[in-house]
Amino acid sequence: MARIAIADDHAIVRKGLRQIIAEAQDLEVCGEAASADELLTLLRSRRVDVVVLDLTLGDRDGLEVLKQIRSEFPRLPVLMLSMHSEEIYALRALRAGASGYVQKEEAPEMLLEAIRRIAGGGTYLSRAMSERVAADVARGNPSLLPHERLSDRELEVLRLLGAGRSVTEIANSLHLSVKTVSTHRTHILTKTGLRTNADIVDYVIAHALR
Repeated sequence: MARIAIADDHAIVRKGLRQIIAEAQDLEVCGEAASADELLTLLRSRRVDVVVLDLTLGDRDGLEVLKQIRSEFPRLPVLMLSMHSEEIYALRALRAGASGYVQKEEAPEMLLEAIRRIAGGGTYLSRAMSERVAADVARGNPSLLPHERLSDRELEVLRLLGAGRSVTEIANSLHLSVKTVSTHRTHILTKTGLRTNADIVDYVIAHALR
């Protein structure tokens, strides 16, 4: 039986995930975590076969948490769970070391399929995303949307700027200096061709990056 750890900062989501997994006779939830620190403590204290990790874990970016897991537990499969579109984050998650990506709006059966597949050593993306990846490989030189040129941290800052957050507010929430966030903003403008915060807000809304 595969042992699953759930990491999500919303108690109601963790309860729902536990109930879904409990219906599968070959899977069991061995622990829950509401923060990155709780998750790492859990992983250090017991055997876990798969981690189901929310893309946003409290005040921590899930991709950063994923990288920390990869550093300490390099062979532990991680399934990223998110409210955001696969087109925005799935490939980033795989590059960061995830074994799969599932949107929260998907059917419970898809979540269970994803968990079973990565528990068995495979990877999981939806059929539509898998076809996109295959098409990009076939083209050899896929064109990138402006935000796909950004680093993980720059994308995070872009999303927060697009939500109307100030540089100071972003610095406080990400535990960065104002200077560092300002530097990220400069890189974002350079890489995307956007010019102002208003442009960023419009772009984020147009591409459903919130």
